[in-house]
Amino acid sequence: MKTIFSQADIEQIESRGSSVKAVNRQIDCFRKGFPWMKIVGPATPRRGIKVLSDKEAQEAVGYLEGASVDGKCKFVPASGAASRMFKDIFAGLSTLEKGEDLPEGAPGRVLAERIRDFAFWDPALFGEPADSAEYRKDTLSKVLTGKGLGYGSKPKGVIRFHRYPSGEVRTAFAEHLVEAARYMKNPDGSCNLVVTISPEHRTLFEEAFAEVKDTYEKRYGVRYNVVFTYQDKATDTIAVDGKNRPFRTDEGSLLFRPAGHGALIGNLAAVESELVSIKNIDNVSAESLASVTAFYKQVLMGRALMLRDSIFSFLRRFDSCGDPSSPECHRLCNEVEDFLDRELCIQIPLSRTPEERAALLRSKLNRPIRVCGMVRNQGEPGGGPFIIAGRDGTTSLQILESVQIDKDDAVACESLSKATHFNPVDIVCCLKDYKGRRFDLPAHVDQEAGFISSKSYQGRELKALELPGLWNGAMSDWNTAFVEVPLETFNPVKVVLDLLRPAHQG
Repeated sequence: MKTIFSQADIEQIESRGSSVKAVNRQIDCFRKGFPWMKIVGPATPRRGIKVLSDKEAQEAVGYLEGASVDGKCKFVPASGAASRMFKDIFAGLSTLEKGEDLPEGAPGRVLAERIRDFAFWDPALFGEPADSAEYRKDTLSKVLTGKGLGYGSKPKGVIRFHRYPSGEVRTAFAEHLVEAARYMKNPDGSCNLVVTISPEHRTLFEEAFAEVKDTYEKRYGVRYNVVFTYQDKATDTIAVDGKNRPFRTDEGSLLFRPAGHGALIGNLAAVESELVSIKNIDNVSAESLASVTAFYKQVLMGRALMLRDSIFSFLRRFDSCGDPSSPECHRLCNEVEDFLDRELCIQIPLSRTPEERAALLRSKLNRPIRVCGMVRNQGEPGGGPFIIAGRDGTTSLQILESVQIDKDDAVACESLSKATHFNPVDIVCCLKDYKGRRFDLPAHVDQEAGFISSKSYQGRELKALELPGLWNGAMSDWNTAFVEVPLETFNPVKVVLDLLRPAHQG
């Protein structure tokens, strides 16, 4: 049954670049849910995750240095505000404003006690730390509100993450610029970055860039080309209540919410460069770990290009193969099946005619490529690598979030318990085909790989619809390889106290 919208609703929907048909389709997703992924098993070093020797890692870097690439670019999802990063600090400030003090070990108390250890500490603003509730309240207020830094409403990218012995202070965005200079420099000296932001944060990012641009270009011998791009409002999805009816604000209007990182597939598709590195804005480290981070990013890029060139070679051989029934084509199909199984964990159902077999194998090869770094599971939040079976019975490597796994499925639960690695979002992509044409990335999205999450709005519970995630459903139809990378390359800042970890104490 389709939902009836008022004329005001229709105008609101269309003003966002969406349509009533699209919104009704979203509501149907809430009502019907999404199918569970059919898990064959976890991707592990035994099958699915490459654990490279030192020699193999060096060979990948050497391959990168000698390979032909039609441009490199660093893609950084950075549209979120830091409100979640400071959630516990907001709670602490609320307690202090009620006249109550914070217990030992409470995040707000730790922040105030160790304020000098944060890169954003300024003695003129915060003064010397004092062991009093009043100082704690004043400190938290100055971190979060317009009385001081206003970090409670700013994006993570412009928050000062690291302070160095030289006195230099870097934001998360600045660290990405430094990283880009280390491993994304093009032969002409350019360094391309595409950074997805919210429109209301553009001025903050432009100011943060202007503050360091000239210094970094001179220091690192690069020329930055930075493009700030927005998550399209048309990709926002409608929220619903517990009965799957459109959620309405107190004013009676429909509520739309950003639909997760999966909404960024269009932004990625617009990137002109062939080789693209993806890494979240909060996953940076102080410069003491910069060398290992840059080295393994080059390893991933080298492995991606090795995979690209092997696939391109097969496709060109298919072009000259001629009759699918010929012995030559039969041998080629055997080679490709072995390659797909060995390198990508792709196994294809049998019982096909020679023509169907050749066409299917060719189609499996001719798709976007991604090589994903995977780290050993240390209990950090995040999705994980699995081998799944698609609707046509073909297996493939995929990154799944926990909400996509059926907890009532014994095989899925056993696979989850045996998983050895998780996804740090450290991805290298090849976005052009063997004829140099850009892939149509939205055509490779699995629309049934979204999921539903529970959220709230002004204290009222609601259900939110997440589009197929950028590194799971939105890349479901890509050729995927997993490579183990050291845990030192993964240093996310999910909460502000993460900045006290050694990786962020420059």
